[in-house]
Amino acid sequence: MTVRAALSVIALAFTAYLAARGLLWTSPETVERGWLIIAALMLYLPVTWLWILLPGSRPQATPVATPGERSSLPGWAAALALIASTVVPNAAFLAVTPDGRTQPFVTWVIGGIGALMVIVMVRHRPIIAWIGMAALAVSASVWLGPVSALSLGLVGSLVWVSVAQLMSIALRRTAQDAAQLSELQQAASAWQAAQSGRQRERRIHVQRALAVAGPVLARVIETGGNLRPSERTAARLAENSLRDELRSPRLLDQGVRAEIDAARRRGSAVTLFDEGGLDGLDDAELQTIRAELAEILRGAVSERLIIRTSPHNGVAVTVVGRSTGEGAGGDDDEVDLWREIHRPR
Repeated sequence: MTVRAALSVIALAFTAYLAARGLLWTSPETVERGWLIIAALMLYLPVTWLWILLPGSRPQATPVATPGERSSLPGWAAALALIASTVVPNAAFLAVTPDGRTQPFVTWVIGGIGALMVIVMVRHRPIIAWIGMAALAVSASVWLGPVSALSLGLVGSLVWVSVAQLMSIALRRTAQDAAQLSELQQAASAWQAAQSGRQRERRIHVQRALAVAGPVLARVIETGGNLRPSERTAARLAENSLRDELRSPRLLDQGVRAEIDAARRRGSAVTLFDEGGLDGLDDAELQTIRAELAEILRGAVSERLIIRTSPHNGVAVTVVGRSTGEGAGGDDDEVDLWREIHRPR
């Protein structure tokens, strides 16, 4: 049995006990309108058990369920609770003579309505609960007098409703703290997963770097730095490849690496810059962008190729090719290639 079910059974039994006291007429000679007592019981029990058993919507302020929590009920249920808090006490007191108003089979309504308002408070209707207690206090004070009403159970009912409100506030704060802790745990797990992914990615880059630079470095050590022209070219290409891996790993796949290497062997100076323009793209979108980039590089003949990711919402990568123009001298050159790779939609 769950905590909620156990609390529901206790509440049902306790309210049934309070209502049963109304049937034990210890002074039957004081009862003038017995049907009013029966009617009060017939109103009290269904309304009270409705508040105990009827499911409702959990308030947004408590996103995490807490032990024994009951969600709030709709407005029509609140109206029934207020009707019961007004009708039941007055019906019970009206049913007997003035001498019988202090009898237990009449004063049970003070504890009974107090119990109902405790349930209303627990179901996240504090305003309704206090309005019901105010109606009970006014009715009992009118029929019994303020002092007698307080001595016959009104103080206990007020105390229990106050305690219920304090416990509801404490449970709500506990639920909020639990929700925040859960969010922090999820964030920590996500961060740990991201770190693990980055570590795997770094291991892959290191392995690729060793595969590219390892033979060249071994040859440099073996010859003491006296490399043949072809070996110097291979060393320069390896250095450029390592720089690409460090600067723009998200731009690269096997096809892009092959086309960049082919462009450099044709004599082009290729430079890559990744400024975060590919953030938020999934693997399929990155694959589409890389395929288009490889196609552009396949036909590029510029002396300098600059590949840069773009922070623009619609453009993912820009490719700029510059070459020395006819008749130009010094460092002057002109743009002979401009391509934009748009973000997949």
